[in-house]
Amino acid sequence: MESSEELVAIPLLTTPIESNYRACTIPYRFPSDNPKKPTPTELSWIDLFLNSIPSFRKRAESDESVPDAHIRAEKFAQRYTEILEDFKKDPESHGGPPDCILLCRLREQVLREVGFRDIFKKVKDEENAKAISLFEDVVRLNDAIEDGIKRVENLVRGIFAGNVFDLGSAQLAELFSKDGMSFLASCQNLVPRPWVIDDLDAFILKWSRKSWKKVVIFVDNSGADIILGILPFARELLRRGTQVVLAANELPSINDVTYHELTEIISKLKDERGQLVGVDTSNLLIANSGNDLPVIDLSRISQELAYLASDADLVILEGMGRGIETNLYAQFKCDSLKIGMVKHPEVAQFLGGRLYDCVFKFNEVLS
Repeated sequence: MESSEELVAIPLLTTPIESNYRACTIPYRFPSDNPKKPTPTELSWIDLFLNSIPSFRKRAESDESVPDAHIRAEKFAQRYTEILEDFKKDPESHGGPPDCILLCRLREQVLREVGFRDIFKKVKDEENAKAISLFEDVVRLNDAIEDGIKRVENLVRGIFAGNVFDLGSAQLAELFSKDGMSFLASCQNLVPRPWVIDDLDAFILKWSRKSWKKVVIFVDNSGADIILGILPFARELLRRGTQVVLAANELPSINDVTYHELTEIISKLKDERGQLVGVDTSNLLIANSGNDLPVIDLSRISQELAYLASDADLVILEGMGRGIETNLYAQFKCDSLKIGMVKHPEVAQFLGGRLYDCVFKFNEVLS
């Protein structure tokens, strides 16, 4: 079940869609590989998705909106396991060879086929309510930092801290169900700089010139991620006179925030004058990206977002799925930032970094 409208390419990509753009950062296979035999990379990613099945089944079983949820959850687990095991025998089965986009898409399809629409709805609502109650405090702590450079650095650290809330990572899902997560503790416990990709100094230099007129941010998770990480950062841009477009998924996927949920969150955070803690929001737009996965193929976005993005001078892809696993090397006609935390050992190994390392990849287009 994908977007109901025809999807188009984002007009800001410099690479012609028909030739070089591929929405997959890690090469799963090469032309010389045997098409009938899975590569070591494919096998490791198939195992990663296999290992996530128990946490997805558990979430599905607790979905009170679906009758016979435990029976349907078991069907999901069996069917998706079969598909992944099929890939190990024949990488070309089920529309393969597999990559992270196909593996995510098939997982969503199986969930929907057995009757689940949004198995993370309850936890998203709980986390959104918690984060909304903390939003003003987080913003005021940021506002109290008088040094502009230190303030933007703190806002960036907040994005990383918020991005920890990711239930698509089996390890983090387990940790979350045991202990929950503290946003401020996550801020303090980030791996120290230099990060595995660390262009923060170059970004701050460009930030200090106040040169961006319009920024498009592809957002990631519900809860602390969007409310305590991205929104304080977006508010700071608004305060500087920048127009900000927040692009969120059309349909639910893992604990990613959807377009409808984001609209609701922002209406709850605004005061009676339509402000976000004293900052005017008339320059804040929320767009439906047309996407239904935790990763994104930028050759398939909504026409609305393509129109809104056409004159942006900074594109931000946030989160491991959108900013690291699928678009780390995507080239744009404008400045771009890929920001996210590394939450899979396979990604850490590919990048030569550590688990829970930070990626801050900034590309400036020199005019």
